[in-house]
This record gives sequence, structure tokens and C-alpha cells, in this order.
Amino acid sequence: MEKLKVGVINLGCDKNRIDSEIIIGSLSERYNMTNDPKLADIILVNTCGFIESSKQESIDTILEMSKYKEEYKCTVLIATGCLTQRYGSELLELMPELDIMLGVNDYDKLLSSIEDVLLKKIKVQYCSYSDENINEGQRVLTTETYSAYVRISEGCDNACTYCAIPNIRGKYRSRKMENIVQEVKELSEHGCKEIILVAQDTTRYGVDLYGEKNLHTLISRISEISKIEWIRVLYCYAEEITDEIINEIASNDKVCKYVDIPIQHISDDILKLMKRKGRKSIITENINKMRASIEGLILRTTLIVGFPGETEENFNELKQFIKETKFDKLGVFQYSMEEGTEACVMKDQVPEEIKAKREEELMIIQQDISKKINTKKIGRIYKVLVEGFDGETYYGRNYEMAPEVDGTIFFESNKVCNKGEFVKVRVTKALEYDLIGVVCCESCK
Repeated sequence: MEKLKVGVINLGCDKNRIDSEIIIGSLSERYNMTNDPKLADIILVNTCGFIESSKQESIDTILEMSKYKEEYKCTVLIATGCLTQRYGSELLELMPELDIMLGVNDYDKLLSSIEDVLLKKIKVQYCSYSDENINEGQRVLTTETYSAYVRISEGCDNACTYCAIPNIRGKYRSRKMENIVQEVKELSEHGCKEIILVAQDTTRYGVDLYGEKNLHTLISRISEISKIEWIRVLYCYAEEITDEIINEIASNDKVCKYVDIPIQHISDDILKLMKRKGRKSIITENINKMRASIEGLILRTTLIVGFPGETEENFNELKQFIKETKFDKLGVFQYSMEEGTEACVMKDQVPEEIKAKREEELMIIQQDISKKINTKKIGRIYKVLVEGFDGETYYGRNYEMAPEVDGTIFFESNKVCNKGEFVKVRVTKALEYDLIGVVCCESCK
């Protein structure tokens, strides 16, 4: 009998993507996979439930896929992920189109749940909370094989007043180092050259398992895998950066000199309201320390504007900090009121139009900073990971660019460049966020 076909739609962050890849790996043992939902007998939507816009996207996608039960082949519609974990049976009641709903800790029940629906014609729901479970297993990459995200921990112990993640994903728990290293070895054997380490807070890796922060040791172990050329670290808390981490990034040639520190704000007044552990003094101190120690360092951050109680004075302090610090990469989010969080019921909620205005102001400032930084790169030669060809121009990334969130290098070449290979590119023109260049010979310095 011909195997049923399954289509998986992933929404949300890179950590959600990893869950989807583990899910696909599990489903592939019994079913055929398809990227076309019109051909799928079973459709699974891995949802995001972090902020209002992502929740709405998840709901809209589920409703859109429900139509495929009438118009195409779909007989089983599944929702998994953060949205289902957050709302449980409430969501199932609101969306009777769903046949299966699983939380983030119940993917081991997926195959049996599908069989129950197909054979018994019943609806299935599991949304168990866990402070222990970490989703691991054989992955099928949904990214190109040359680059892969690797989760090093699950959950979060921080109590940020705007964030629902601890309620969804549970307390902070690190993966065993040997499991991570083995996963990277397997990825490298399948052609992976860039490893991107992710967690809610990568800087705290190991505190629960080994009694101390061990990110630097993990990086060192991964760098011993010969086929891995780039190691990129995302989501470091500025206040948790240690000298050991700084030294490892500075001295290890395989580590991209790129640090993502989502500080969210710089006013101590707002950081206190957010219940962030960091304060302006330690954030500034560690930024200066990293820049003094790591040659060629690229710093990225994300900010929240319009948090409850954010005054013009608080915002002006943030603006001035951005102008003085000159982050290489910066993203801005308008505060999203999330039910079940402390910030949701705080006084002095900021009007939406002010949030939008503040976001725009910061991005205009950053656009100018970014253009000036990029202009200084004209004439420089970078090692570039080739990601594709648009019919006229090749494109890719250098160590300064994380996938999906940063800019791109567009370049010309007289020779054919293949996806996943590294080439040397000389920058000839700078845009606000992107670079333009040309491939130069191997002997170029």
C-alpha cells in the first residue's frame, strides 16, 4: 500500500524550526514527506505563540490548511508548537477543524496519535508541561545542508515581565555536551559547514548540568570537528558574558566574530520593570570589553520600544545609547501585550501610535549607522558562503551576517560558484544593510 504523504509547515523562531526538523525525521520513518500541502494526506502546522502577530499568523495558517480537508487530499490536520502548548484545550474548542493538538513536550506521541485518528476516528490532544524534556532525535534539515541551527538548551529561568516563554517551554535545562557534539558531527557528515548555536540564553549553557557556565568548552569541542568551518553563537545575555567566552571567541579561528546580545533596553528604569537582570553599567562594560578583546567583532542587538511606563526621557536615553554604541546590526520590536504576563496588567501602557513612531525613529538612526559602517568595508576582502544565484548575480553571507536576520553580499564571478562553497569577495559598493562585490583570486589578501 502506498504510504500517506505528510506536509509540515513551520512558523516562528529557529528553535521551532529545529523541533519541526525532528518531527519530520520521525514522520519520515512511516510516511512520505511533501512540500506541497495540496498533495498531503496529513498536514502539520508547527505554531508560534510568542507575540500577538505570530499567534495570529499561526491561527490564520491553521484555518487556511483546514480548507485543504475540503478542497484537496487532507484527512488529518495537526497543530503543534508554542501556541498549542500555551492555550491547550481552549484552542481545540475554538478550532474544531483540528484533529490532533500536541504541545512542545509531546512529539513522541505524534505517530500513535495519527494512527488513533486514522483508525479510531477520534480527536487527540496532549499538552503536558515539562521542566525536563528536551526534544532530540534524527533531524531532516529544512535549511540548506551547508548551514544548520543547533539547540544547546531548552527553556528559560528568567522572569522577564513581557515574556511567556518560561510558561511554555519550562525552566532552563542544558543538553548534554556529548549529545550536542555528536549531532554536529552527524550534520558535518551530511555537508554542514556552518553551525549556529541557539537557546533562550546561550551564555548560561551548562550551569545546571556542570555547575558552571560551559559555553566556551562546548565551542572548543565543536571546533575540533574538521568539516565545520564556521561556528556562530546567537542570543547571548550581555550581563552573562564571561571572560572565558570572550577569550574563546577571540582566539578560535572557527568562531564567527559575531555576538548577538538582545539587551531589549538600556534605561535602568525600564530594565527593572522588565525584570531583566542586566543594567546599563554591566551591559556597557561588557560591550566595551568584547570590542577591546575581539578583533573584527560584529555586535547585534534587539530592542523593545513602547514598554509600559517608557517615558520620553527613557526613550531618549535609549536613542542616545544607540547613537553612541553604534551596533553593527539592530532590530526593533514594538512592545506586544501578552496575556498571562506581568507587563500585560501594568499601568502606563504606551499608545500604539507612539510605539510605531519610536520604532521608526530608532530604525532611521540605525540605518544611518549601518550605512556608515558598511561604507568603511569598501575594498575589504571577505570569505563568503555562497547561498545562490538569482540569474544575474550570486549572493551569500560573510561572518558578519547571520541567516534570515542580517544583510546579504551580492557579487559577480567569472567562474561558477556552487551553493555551500566559500569564495573570496572584494567589496566594491555598500548599501544600508547589504554589500556588493566581486570574486577575487585565491591569492588575494
